Amino acid sequence: MTTAAEAMVTQLASYGVEYVFGTCGHTNIALLDAIGRSSIRFVIARHEQAAAHAADGYARATGRTGVVLLHVGPGMTNAVTGVLTAALDSVPLVAIAGDIPSYYRGRHPHQEVNLHADADQSAIYRPFVKRAWQVHRAADLARFTERAFWTAASGRPGAVLLSVPMDHFSRPVTASAHAYPLGVLEKPDLPAEAADRIADLLLAAERPLIYVGGGLRRGPGLDALRLLAEHLDIPVVHSLMAKGALPDDHPLLLGMPGFWGLELTNRHTREADVVLACATRFAETDASSWDRRYTWQFPPGKLIQIDIDAAEIGRNFPVEIGAVADISRATRAIDLAVRAKRPQPHRRTGLRETITAARRSLFADSRGRGASDNFPLRPERILTDLRAILPTDAVLVTDVGWNKNGVAQCYELPADGRFITPGGASTMGFGPAAAVGVQIAEPDRTVVALVGDGGMGAQLPALPMAVEQGAPVIFVVMNNRSHGTISDLQAANFGRSFGCDFTGPDGAAYSPDFAALGRACGADGYPVESAAGFGDALRAAVAARRPAVIDVPMVNEPVPTPGHWNIKDIYQGVFE
Repeated sequence: MTTAAEAMVTQLASYGVEYVFGTCGHTNIALLDAIGRSSIRFVIARHEQAAAHAADGYARATGRTGVVLLHVGPGMTNAVTGVLTAALDSVPLVAIAGDIPSYYRGRHPHQEVNLHADADQSAIYRPFVKRAWQVHRAADLARFTERAFWTAASGRPGAVLLSVPMDHFSRPVTASAHAYPLGVLEKPDLPAEAADRIADLLLAAERPLIYVGGGLRRGPGLDALRLLAEHLDIPVVHSLMAKGALPDDHPLLLGMPGFWGLELTNRHTREADVVLACATRFAETDASSWDRRYTWQFPPGKLIQIDIDAAEIGRNFPVEIGAVADISRATRAIDLAVRAKRPQPHRRTGLRETITAARRSLFADSRGRGASDNFPLRPERILTDLRAILPTDAVLVTDVGWNKNGVAQCYELPADGRFITPGGASTMGFGPAAAVGVQIAEPDRTVVALVGDGGMGAQLPALPMAVEQGAPVIFVVMNNRSHGTISDLQAANFGRSFGCDFTGPDGAAYSPDFAALGRACGADGYPVESAAGFGDALRAAVAARRPAVIDVPMVNEPVPTPGHWNIKDIYQGVFE
């Protein structure tokens, strides 16, 4: 006899699933037992949010669909933040959740999500997952599993939920899981006539601009976009999620627009007469809260927006041309159309020199501020030492705050390095566990979880998970004993900080000893006690290839923000 759980594991393996991240519960142990007798490796986490973030990190690093296994009720609610984070960043993720026995629905059995509804745990996820399935028959599990993996990876990728009453895992099935193989996903092309129209607009433009988003990060499509920009000498800006899509030293790369953007960058976005926007949703921070005085001006500028998700086209700005297409195929089609019409490269006098000078100044100024030997360290000293010591192909996985914003703005990412951050939900606690998932996916690379003390405290289960998995993540804790970014924001607008800073019973600044905590979990722990001590600890951690926690005392400094964000207007009583 084959149970539905055993058939499901066979099906998962046939889809190429190598890892399942999760926690156990009485509703999912039948599936866990089947996983334990398969080639699939189960990565146990001590908290469901950590499991979801780790599966998310694994998916981002590999480009494959992540899988997280959950338990009914509190298991599912604990994972909400992690699944939401993947969903809002368009990361393919399949959440499999055990549910109450099907025949006890509505009787409010142990841990059923009920009170004002009966056994409706999938409703918790519906606002952000692409689709939620409730399995009513064991015979349907294979079909719904195929639908879940197809839906997670197709179109705009995202998270899905498969909720399975626990008795269905143990019921016998006769249909083979291979009756539902996962088909080859073909993505939509950009029609030739649309590519020609876009090429004409770009060729006629006096001040064209390319805006690249997180949906285009690698592969031949990105190569085509770079060649297009170089062929027509078009400056490029990128969203937060697309940092690293082009090397930070590329002579046409202006960096991020909006709140964290340089005035030069925002001037280019305001004055562009044609903008080619590739796989980006024009997020609020990258668009200066969509205030035309600061960043994007449509009209008079003409917007060409290409996205796999039709709902994003024209959501925030009117389009001249909107196209639903796979961005990788679209950029290749546009590049070919442009070269057919203008074979010879075009150069704009002084453009590359101006951009290069501004970018060099940005990075040099940051390194200059990071040269201080004052202790506790300035945040830019931490970034400077990271850049100097880490291997060039290291992966930085950040949380939110200085670690995310500072790296995005002023960390010169090497061409073969990688930056992974939670953009859509901006989730504190993402970095530690996501870095474990990234390290499992990239065992030979140096992976750094660059987090604040708030983020590290939010996801302590990542430490034992890294130790158990033998994942040599280096957890660098930028420790200012505060939710520093919000503390700065509050102090700047209300004259003091309250409820943002960590203090002990005596009122003095407080923080756990994260290095000692790392050692207690079986990792290496490095307390930093001098300006030079951080570099010494980092070199030792990189060489040791073991899980390590480096606790770095840091002063609380605001991230330079030359752009505009509407929330500051609200604090001053200025409303839309």
